[in-house]
Amino acid sequence: MYDLKLVIDKIKTILAQENGNGKIFDKDVAKALDIPQTTFATMKKRNSIPFKEILHFCAMKKLSINWLFFDQDVEMLEAQTNKYCQVRYFMDIRASAGGGSNAFDDNYKLLYIDKAIMNIISPFGAKDIEAITVDGDSMEPTLQNGSIVFIDRSQTDINKDGIYIASTNAGLFIKRVRQRVDGMIELISDNKAYSPEIMLPEEINIVGRVVGNIESL
Repeated sequence: MYDLKLVIDKIKTILAQENGNGKIFDKDVAKALDIPQTTFATMKKRNSIPFKEILHFCAMKKLSINWLFFDQDVEMLEAQTNKYCQVRYFMDIRASAGGGSNAFDDNYKLLYIDKAIMNIISPFGAKDIEAITVDGDSMEPTLQNGSIVFIDRSQTDINKDGIYIASTNAGLFIKRVRQRVDGMIELISDNKAYSPEIMLPEEINIVGRVVGNIESL
C-alpha cells in the first residue's frame, strides 16, 4: 500500500530546495500538483494517490517516480536496466511446415533477455534479433512445437549452415535451406517424416537465421 504522506514529504523536500529551503506546506504541494487545496486535503486524508498529477510533476522536475514511491535511485535503476536487452517477440507469427503469417507487423511484446545470454545467442547484440513461435513438429527433435526461436534478421545467406525462416506464398517455414546445383531451393525438415519442400528461388524470401531458442514446457 502506497503512503501518500511519505510521497508528500518528498515533494516538500524538492520544493524546499527550489525555494531556498524555506518552509513548505500542503497547500504548496497541492499547487505544485495543480490540485485544488480542498481536494488535495481530502485525498491526503483518504490516502488517495493522484498518480496522474504526480507523474506530470516528476516529468516536469525530471524526477524518478521510483524514488518517490520506492526510494530507488536512478543509478540503481540504470544498473539493473543495463543488465538486459530487449527483443521483439511476435506472438501471433508462427513458423511451420506450411501456413502461418508471413508479415512482421506491430503486434509484438518485448522480451527482456540477460545481456550475458544474448552475447551467447548473438555476439553482435540484440539489434537484429527478433522472436517468433514454432508451430508443428517438422523440426523435431531440434526444435519442439511451441518453442520460441530467436532470429537474426541480418543473416540471410543460406550458404551458411543452419536453420532459417523462409517466407513463401504458403506462409512461413522454419527449415534448413539448401540451394541445389540446378538452382532450386530445398527446405529440409529435421523430422524425417517430412519430405523436403522444393521451390524456385523467386518463391522464397529468407527472413533470417535461427540463432537460439527457448523450449516450451
